[in-house]
Amino acid sequence: MTKKIWVINSFPKLFESYLDSGVAGQALRGERGVPFELHSVVLRDFSEKGFKGVDSAPFGGSEGMVIRADVLKNALIEGIVRPGNYGDNFKEKLHIVFTSPRGKVWSNEYCKEFASRVWEEDCTKDLVFICGRYEGIDERFLEAYVDEVISIGDFVITGGEVAVLTILDSALRFIPGVLGNKLSSLNESFNGGLLEEPVYTRPREFEGLNVPDVLLSGNHKAIAEFKKEERIRITKKFRPDLLDD
Repeated sequence: MTKKIWVINSFPKLFESYLDSGVAGQALRGERGVPFELHSVVLRDFSEKGFKGVDSAPFGGSEGMVIRADVLKNALIEGIVRPGNYGDNFKEKLHIVFTSPRGKVWSNEYCKEFASRVWEEDCTKDLVFICGRYEGIDERFLEAYVDEVISIGDFVITGGEVAVLTILDSALRFIPGVLGNKLSSLNESFNGGLLEEPVYTRPREFEGLNVPDVLLSGNHKAIAEFKKEERIRITKKFRPDLLDD
């Protein structure tokens, strides 16, 4: 069963470039044995005035502009529900996600849980992302249609497109078949609460610095122990906060 991912956005070229790059892009093109399809839905296409009609000044006064609820609904219905043949009960067939500072903060554990939940084999819902911009989107659309809100961190970026790409890129790595080596996602930083150990390759000597002898020994037990100790050392040095939890 093909897993469709729809993204309502204002800058489709960001997603076009992503689709053309890396293993995640290949997965979203259905080229790594994983049945994914990414569909970009451009918000301005569903406004009568094009780009200039997607937002309006906020009631009550404030800086910036707010994306209109009616335009977002048009994009959802005309750009996703009808082309995807989801019917009148589309809320039961779609899981709609919005990125915002108010959401649950994205982490490695959240990422794994999200990937398992929304892309497990028996999940019948397709995924929809809403990319915010400007001062945000009308609260009434959030209340009516959004199922989950995610924050990628305690900082502000210019638009939700970058946040959605971050979520997709990190979550897709946990889907079997996306990475060439199934152990890659298990040995990376943050798994087990630690950073990844230092890595080395050719040449053996670089500017007077040598590859640790144990990595050249062929002793798999000693190498595994060395890597474990190095993960702890690197975490203490660069992210001691991870050891405080």
